[in-house]
Amino acid sequence: MAMTGITVQGKFDGGLAPDRPLQVLVVDDSKAQRRILALSLARWGYRVVEAASGEEALVACQSTPFDIILSDWMMDGMSGLEFCHAFRALEQEAYAYFILLTSKSEKAEIATGFEAGADDFLTKPVLADDLRARLRAGERIVGMQAELVQKNRLLGATLVELQRAQAMVDRDLIEARKLQQALVRERFRDWGRGAATLFLRPSGHVGGDLVGFFDLGPDRVALYSVDVSGHGVASAMMTARLAGFLSAASPDQNLALQRRADGGFDPVLPEEVAARFNRAMLQDLQVDQYFTMVYADVDLTSGVVAFVQAGHPHPLILRADGQIERLGDGGLPIGLLPDARHERVMARLQKGDRLLLLSDGMTECPSRLGVELGEDGIEQLIRKNRGLASAPLLEALIWDLASHQGSEEFPDDVSGLVFDYRG
Repeated sequence: MAMTGITVQGKFDGGLAPDRPLQVLVVDDSKAQRRILALSLARWGYRVVEAASGEEALVACQSTPFDIILSDWMMDGMSGLEFCHAFRALEQEAYAYFILLTSKSEKAEIATGFEAGADDFLTKPVLADDLRARLRAGERIVGMQAELVQKNRLLGATLVELQRAQAMVDRDLIEARKLQQALVRERFRDWGRGAATLFLRPSGHVGGDLVGFFDLGPDRVALYSVDVSGHGVASAMMTARLAGFLSAASPDQNLALQRRADGGFDPVLPEEVAARFNRAMLQDLQVDQYFTMVYADVDLTSGVVAFVQAGHPHPLILRADGQIERLGDGGLPIGLLPDARHERVMARLQKGDRLLLLSDGMTECPSRLGVELGEDGIEQLIRKNRGLASAPLLEALIWDLASHQGSEEFPDDVSGLVFDYRG
């Protein structure tokens, strides 16, 4: 089954010429008809391949990507309709515009041709103007398809690069998460007269919450809960900076401590701690972020708690008898206004009481319907689980929070601290 190829250099003169001559396959069992079509196509600048049957054309299509196919409908052996159906079943990246040549004009037969995969029809005998008009339409379709394929390739290559970049970012974020978790080295500490238990769960790889404790002196401890505005890497970097300002390992940098003349350190009043952080945010760091905080100074001997609340959820005291007291009056977040003032609030813990500092990731956790849990809701969960020890209590709160939301993937960082006072 020999095939005759006719190649003419040059471009199609119809104004829609491609950068290369389009490949056209002419399929007809009449050699004379094939030659007439092939010569016309060659004069117009197309590269032409002839096939004498549907079977021969199908073999050619398996090895050569054609742009346009002109096929007679009525042929011995495989008809043009059968060839069209078989051609569309081939796996091919590029799209070929398929024109059936036929003397059929009934609507039902034309519909059958469309269902088989034909794009257009030409009535025999084929007129030159009609043929050129159909070829122009085919060129537009093939051109758009080629452009789409090229864009898909570009998108595919871009996607691969993005996936590589994302994998690198993910690896970096995993390491960043490890470093951030290292900021909270101790999740529990027992001072004898009291003990602190805390948890920290970022909503993503890294987060903007920070909880912790450190010693202020004999029988005095500091407890804090911090929530930096926003999410992600920027918030995590800020929490790392703030952790340095609340580190017992670097008392010279700790904003809650001041050096004495003898080289020792004294604790700073809670309201002055808030003022120092406010100045640091607005004058030294000069960032667009702010954070909420509860900072508490606890006297282990007397149970007296002195604290400031800066836009953070209210501290809660779970009394030994099951009653819950909500402390504080709100206050402004740190880093918003240069003249912000934070009032010291006093409370007293009795033997068996527990002090809870929780982030707004718990109080603002939405339900399946988008309703926030709220401070009343979190108090109900605390009452429900108050018979548990502090570590299981925090775990139960997380489980109840996930049940409230309907998912264990929280939209915000969730953190908290429970201080047990033994008296």
